[in-house]
Parts: sequence; C-alpha cells; structure tokens
Amino acid sequence: MGDVLALVEARLRSALGEPDARAAITFLGTDRIEVLRFVDGDVVRYATLGMSAAPMTDPTAALADPVKGPRAELVLSVRAGLADTDKVLRPLAVLAASPQVEGLIVAPGASLEVGGPLWPGAPFSSVLVAEGGGLVEDLELDEPLDPVRFLPLLPMTANEAAWKRVKGAQELQERWLSQGTDLRDPSRAGVPLD
Repeated sequence: MGDVLALVEARLRSALGEPDARAAITFLGTDRIEVLRFVDGDVVRYATLGMSAAPMTDPTAALADPVKGPRAELVLSVRAGLADTDKVLRPLAVLAASPQVEGLIVAPGASLEVGGPLWPGAPFSSVLVAEGGGLVEDLELDEPLDPVRFLPLLPMTANEAAWKRVKGAQELQERWLSQGTDLRDPSRAGVPLD
C-alpha cells in the first residue's frame, strides 16, 4: 500500500508541482486520506492521496479482491481567491473514502453527493466525475495491479445534478461546453437547462 501511494504522490508532483499544503483525515474504519493543495497561477488544485491504496470492489461481489480492481484518486480545480475553497478538504476526503465506506466504484460519469456545500457558500453539493488522463496521466502499476486513474471532479448545482440524472453525464457536459461554462469558477451560476 505504501509503495502505491509513494508512486501516486510522485506522479502528482511531476504533473502539478510541489504541494503548498496538505491535510490528513481518517474516518472510523478507513485508511487515512490526505488532500494535497497545488497552486498554479490563478488556479488551485486539490488532489486526494490514499483512495488508490486499495482497489475499489464491486459492492455485489461476495469477496473483495485485495489486488485486482480499479484504483483512482480525485482532483478538483478551482479559481483561486474567489471563495473559501480550502474548506473543501473534508468533503473531498469523504468522497475519497466512499469506496471503503460504501463499497462504491468511482468511475467517469458518476455523480458523488457530499450532503452539503462543497465549501462555505458554495452553490454546489455534488460533483460529476470526469474522464481522467488529461491533467494527470494514469499511473501504470506492476501486474496484476490495475493502473491508478486521476479523475477530475466537476462541481454541479442541485439543478445540474438532477438534470444529469435524467439526461446523463454526456448531455450535461455538452450543455456546459455549448454555454461556455467556466467549471473552475467556485461561485458560478448553474447552466440554463431549458
């Protein structure tokens, strides 16, 4: 486990630079989850470290495979200085612990709910998991381990989350794109969903 996390942190550092802050959170019955903060000009990126220590397992499986299965970490990018986004650390750690706690497999297209605002005053209480491989490349591990994927999180308003449940992730992403939505704006309004 430690070896995987050391490789994951090295990949994050090579892609995003040196973290300027980190916080660790442990929930009862789970492994420790860290959230690293990287500043890149006017963008702040928060990346989890610890979710990939063990593979995610299908909640319907009779026995969890300790080796095989998808592995991932989460990355959230927001514009700096527009909101108190550093308070997102705990909600991000909760999302990263959800495979251990709830037996979820976090994959692109999924919605994750945090049960409250992502940070104080945020118009978002859920995120859309986007495709990885862009900002931080997948990390190949030795066989038989699956690669670690670094999955971007896109904050959703309650209306966007409801629309996504009906229309699907692809439709919502196309709507954001067609409207020129700045998904890094921590105080953006919801996209028109007529």
